[in-house]
Amino acid sequence: MSAPMSDTPDTAIPSGLASSSTAFDRTALADFRELAGRIDGNGPRYTSYPTADRFHGEVGDAAYRRALDACRANVPAPLSLYVHIPFCENICYYCGCNKIITKDHTRSARYVDYLAREMAMAAEQLGERRAVMQSHWGGGTPTFLDPVEMRHVMSALHKHFELLPEGEHAIEIDPRRVGDDRMELLGELGFNRISLGVQDFDPEVQQAIHRVQSYEETNGVVRAARRLGFRSISMDLIYGLPHQTTQRFSATIDRVLEMRPDRLSVYSYAHLPHVFKPQRRIDPAALPPAAEKLDILVSTIERLTAAGYVYIGMDHFALPNDDLAIAQREGRLQRNFQGYATHAGYDQLGFGVSAIGAVAGHYAQNARTTDEYYAALDKGQLPIVRGFETSEDDRLRKFIIGELMCNGTLDIPAVEASYSINFAQKFAAELVDLDKLALDHLLRRTRNRIEITPLGRLLVRRIAMVFDHYLREDALRPKPAAPAANDAKVIPLVRYSRVV
Repeated sequence: MSAPMSDTPDTAIPSGLASSSTAFDRTALADFRELAGRIDGNGPRYTSYPTADRFHGEVGDAAYRRALDACRANVPAPLSLYVHIPFCENICYYCGCNKIITKDHTRSARYVDYLAREMAMAAEQLGERRAVMQSHWGGGTPTFLDPVEMRHVMSALHKHFELLPEGEHAIEIDPRRVGDDRMELLGELGFNRISLGVQDFDPEVQQAIHRVQSYEETNGVVRAARRLGFRSISMDLIYGLPHQTTQRFSATIDRVLEMRPDRLSVYSYAHLPHVFKPQRRIDPAALPPAAEKLDILVSTIERLTAAGYVYIGMDHFALPNDDLAIAQREGRLQRNFQGYATHAGYDQLGFGVSAIGAVAGHYAQNARTTDEYYAALDKGQLPIVRGFETSEDDRLRKFIIGELMCNGTLDIPAVEASYSINFAQKFAAELVDLDKLALDHLLRRTRNRIEITPLGRLLVRRIAMVFDHYLREDALRPKPAAPAANDAKVIPLVRYSRVV
């Protein structure tokens, strides 16, 4: 076995992520089966650093306004926007998102009025109508809103911001609630990317998770999106759900490949019924055992990459000509609260309940309930209830984690020049831990470079955790007695961009 740190010249180390080939390394997948159970435990998805569980209540309206003032000085840099629509007509038992289950559309009418008020307050603090390169409507189910309400929200956005036509403007939709007329409206409103929840097409799985959705409904939306010229179609799948097997999930992959979406997210289901009450309706005995769940994941990676998809990392796949794959090849892929993104380097404003913004080195999260959200806005306050002000060390580590997770390589001299540090001295402990991971062939390291291997891409979260200062602090603290199950603090690994 070779030494963890090599003296091989940096130019001799091939980039693990730059190859245009979509076929994934079969040896890496075989090794992943052996390593996953040994070293891949629960951990952050790093849609932010520090992670959302580190946010605290000392960040509120005043601190966020100061951050917006700092953002105001950064003109003409464009912004990113996230709009949270929490309403759903029916509950999906697996879901960990911040949602409101209702069929009463008067509730959404009031909500969009308050959304417009929040946008106006934030825009006033920014001082001028700022350009937006990336916008995303999530939920809940954004298409719960009726056409009048959708026009209301979009009108407010256009009043206060300039949504650039060359930007990426996405909305999450429920194919069971969207027909051709609504798809035409989405195109008219300026959306150019849609994200469809699918999860699984197997009827027994769908019954068990209370989400019955036919292939025909889903394909109808895909065909409408292509006919109307949407730039990108994304689908969400979940593995680890009740009654799933490798063979059954492979049948779902067959149907997905027939539709050939531009992007795919394949999320791991985290069964946390003590955190998410709807999950109590899922029979834990019906969940696939750990070995079967791992087989589902490995088989899915093999199937998708063999079909021409690029494995972006973690749970994301994209066709080679999709903007996400292009950004990765060009070394400009980034992460934000929606996961991997092509335009994540901008300040992000979050609107609506539980939405998170990232502005001028500050994270700020809105109130989680509509009552708290409305009350703050009625007082003339931005509805921030918690957040985090990052330090220089936080921003350095955020950059390192982002480079490793997105582009698979770290140029150490460039980091030293940008942050005025001696990398080996500052990260002495981290380099020791990296060398342990190198023994498992997750990465290669020289004095000037860290390079993630194909196997390391499958366990990249574990590599990123090495640079998480807060996890290191936690490890040094005395361990308290284990809490009762209902009192345990758990940060779930499901749609972490919207779950806190």
